[in-house]
This record gives sequence, structure tokens and C-alpha cells, in this order.
Amino acid sequence: MMSLLLAQSAVASDLERLLNLRGNWKFSIGDNKHWAMPDYDDSDWESIYVPTAWENEGFYGYDGYAWYRKKFDGAITKNQKNVFLMLGYIDDADEVYINGKLIGFSGGFPPRYSTAYKAKRLYYIPAEVLNPKGSNLIAVRVYDEGREGGIVHGRVGIYKMVNEFEPAVDLQGLWKFKIGNDSRWKNKYWNDEDWNDIITPSLWRNIGLWELDGYAWYRKTFFLDDKLKDEELFLVLGRIDDYDETYLNGEFIGKTRDGKRFGISSSWLELRVYKLPTDQLLFNGYNTIAVRVYDMGDKGGIYEGPIGIITRKQLN
Repeated sequence: MMSLLLAQSAVASDLERLLNLRGNWKFSIGDNKHWAMPDYDDSDWESIYVPTAWENEGFYGYDGYAWYRKKFDGAITKNQKNVFLMLGYIDDADEVYINGKLIGFSGGFPPRYSTAYKAKRLYYIPAEVLNPKGSNLIAVRVYDEGREGGIVHGRVGIYKMVNEFEPAVDLQGLWKFKIGNDSRWKNKYWNDEDWNDIITPSLWRNIGLWELDGYAWYRKTFFLDDKLKDEELFLVLGRIDDYDETYLNGEFIGKTRDGKRFGISSSWLELRVYKLPTDQLLFNGYNTIAVRVYDMGDKGGIYEGPIGIITRKQLN
């Protein structure tokens, strides 16, 4: 499993900075979703240094909503398969857009406010949202409840994975998520439109679920190209805290559960790799993965990658 283990290590630590984003960004207090769009005119906005608390930049005592905007040349991402945006630590909650497309979030905004000031922001940038031949816009929506606010510290920039690993189907990013335990949620055609979004991989606490112990479900629908029909395929779900049961199109394909109690169990350290049965896959069509997760305590969730579908050659 050398190829897969290299990928796992890279996600955890081996990132190389392509672009340093320290410095002046455009900034405005207030809240307007149109500010996420690249064609919005921000010429009259303030200039603010990133990273530092906005109190240090003349907005002392301000609590509430604010937006940051920054343009960059997409040429730096050309021919890069796995690109990430590092925003360090943000006080308290954030949503991050590139060219108007949501790529990540941490914490919760009112009326369901929750802080994520302790969470390190590292967001995967899907290739389809980038313009590799011209200008790109990063827009960051921030809500601060009190004390310091804003993008406060960290190695802000755009990064690539050094030990690059490209799955046949990349599944990291936005998944559907719901607290609870209903066996019907494994079904392929279950309507999950009203479920919450969650960045996968990430900890539950990144969306404000600091105290959640128990069951929750993840769902992801993906397109499977016909060119993979002759391959032996495996689903990689990274690491999960603590136990999981995983389904493909409503059919059970694997689980990790050592049955040991909290503090003794090592299931949360296991790398999940499950074989995908060919007769359950729809090629040149859409398939759904559903994962039931049980957390016994502390953190919780599908918290570390890699996440995707790989071939037998990539597994070996």
C-alpha cells in the first residue's frame, strides 16, 4: 500500500506553498452575499493586513460580519492536481469562496452561531472552480462574536501536495451530513437536500459540534466514468473517529469497529479502504456513498484523508 500511504502522509504534512497570501487584502464590514462574486467592484473597500486581528487594523471593538477579498493569478496552479487554500486561524466562523463558488467553511453563523477559532483552515480547491489562465478571486465571509476577529494568524497561502496522489475519483470536499441514526439514510435515492453540508475530511467541531457524541451520517453522490469499468476499484475514506459502516448505492461494503471502549479503541487510527463490488456500481452514471459514523467521545467525524476511489494499481 505504498502509494496510498504516501498520499496519507502528504495530506497530513507535506504541503509546499505556491503563493504567499500574506499582505494587504480588500476588506469591508457588513454582510452581502454578492461580495463573493468575482465581478463585484470592491475598489472603495478598505485595505487590511492578513493575517492579524482586525482590531489591530483600525476596527477595534467591532463584532459581527465582515468580508475579505483577494485576487491571484491562476497560472500558479497550472498542471497542479491537488491545490489547497491555507487561511490559518479565523475568529470565529467563516465561509470561503473562489470565483463565487463555496469551497469550505468552519463554525456556524447566526442564528446557529458556533465558534471554530481553534480550527486550522485548510481548504481543498476543486480544479473546476479555478481559472488557470487568468485572474481568480478569493472571498472570505467572517463572523466574530467577541474579542479578536478576522483572519488572525497562520501561514496564509495557496499550497500544493508534494507527494502528489491523484485518485481515479476525487471525493474530498462538500458532503451531505445529518445527526442521528436512521437506516433508511443508506438508500441511494434518499432525499438529502435538506441535510447540512460538511467539508470532508474535517472534524465535527469545525461546524460547531463540539459536544456531539453518538451517530451521524454522511452522503456523497458522484459520477463514475465508463473508462473505469474494467478496473478493480476501492473506496478510500481516510480516518474516521471512531466507528463506521459504509454503503454503496444502499448496499453494505465495509465497516471498521474493534468493539473496544473509549480510550482503548484504536479504530479511529485505522485507514479505511473498502473494495467496491463491480455489480453494485453504475458506470457512466451516478452512485451514492453513505457512511454511518459513531463517535464515542472527544473529536468525531471523517477527519483525515485521503478520500476518493482508487484502482488496484494505486493501492499496491
